Amino acid sequence: MSDIVIIGAGPAGLIAAERLAAAGHAVSIYERMPSPARKFLMAGRGGLNLSHGEAFERFLTRYGPAEAFLESALRAFTPGDLVAWAEGLGEKTFVGSSGRIFPESFKASPLLRAWLARLAGLGVTLHIRHCWTGWDGEGRLAFQGPDGGLVHRKAAATLLALGGASWPRLGADGGWVPLLRGRGVAITDLAPANSGVEIGWSRAYAEKSAGEPLKRIAVTLAGATRRGEAVVTERGLEGGVVYALSPVIRSSIAMHGHAEIAIDLRPDLDEAALARLLDRPQASQSLSTYLRKAAKLAPVAIGLLREATGNALPREAAALARLIKHVPLRVTAQRSLERAISTAGGVALEEIDSQFMLRKAPSVFVAGEMLDWEAPTGGYLLQACFATGVAAARGIETWLAAR
Repeated sequence: MSDIVIIGAGPAGLIAAERLAAAGHAVSIYERMPSPARKFLMAGRGGLNLSHGEAFERFLTRYGPAEAFLESALRAFTPGDLVAWAEGLGEKTFVGSSGRIFPESFKASPLLRAWLARLAGLGVTLHIRHCWTGWDGEGRLAFQGPDGGLVHRKAAATLLALGGASWPRLGADGGWVPLLRGRGVAITDLAPANSGVEIGWSRAYAEKSAGEPLKRIAVTLAGATRRGEAVVTERGLEGGVVYALSPVIRSSIAMHGHAEIAIDLRPDLDEAALARLLDRPQASQSLSTYLRKAAKLAPVAIGLLREATGNALPREAAALARLIKHVPLRVTAQRSLERAISTAGGVALEEIDSQFMLRKAPSVFVAGEMLDWEAPTGGYLLQACFATGVAAARGIETWLAAR
């Protein structure tokens, strides 16, 4: 039996602890917050989206450039495996109309309670309010304890599952970055993923439209198009369709200082069909009434057309249809990392071997959002956190067995 330390009590750390303890290892978890899995609980407030039920080959593509690296972990712990695990804890699941997988309770708290009870039953110990500060001169793990004193711990193997840096008040603040860089580990700078964007609305549009949804739209940037919904905010846009374009938006802003997106307010119609709907007399109707009736546009969408053109909307049907299908907007920035749903960047994937161990720090493994991968919302984030936690646990067992 080996003494294993896991730092970080989010999904990746907890699932690794479960696997290792079930295999007979002594496992201790150290967490800097007063309670475990705070971001996991926050994610469950709006309905815990565990994973996604789409075809697995399509599922893999959601991880973009990290697909090849994550594939083996995701195949070894699939969405079906995650469902079976949740149901083994008494939380039945269902697949929603969008393909997303949820527990029937929609909440994270019942699942977490059952999970922590299972871990306690396996002998896993949880040390809260312990902030990892690196290694001491003897190579032991060092923590600042709840009373401010230093705690030192020697481990046969260590798993780092400290998360990214989004929503730092929930626990993940990226404080591990300088600690690993100090060991020569390459870290891709942390950046916002699944983030809202800032657009310089006029005061009138911001005041009138903030909080209003733009439903069933498509957004395009640099040849990438995503469909979904967005919500107008006082400073820009939030919502799944914007989050899904986070990598492209971030790249464009880095390259050009801004991103020129195009919004299609009627992606269900091609431009010619829309022009035919608009090619009818306006009569005494106001332009807003005409657009609402002929093009089936909501007031917030009509306001967006006015905002994008400085209230100089074309009157000719073809030109108006073209505008509705390609509303140009300039994104000036993404929302801050602290307000993003997840984090891009992290431990460079080439720093990790096939067992999820750091090449420059033997006996130290890494899992979860600390690694340099990103994915859209829809269950993909949690699935990869669980899968990499399972993969790292398997890697730890393999490494210990070979010693």
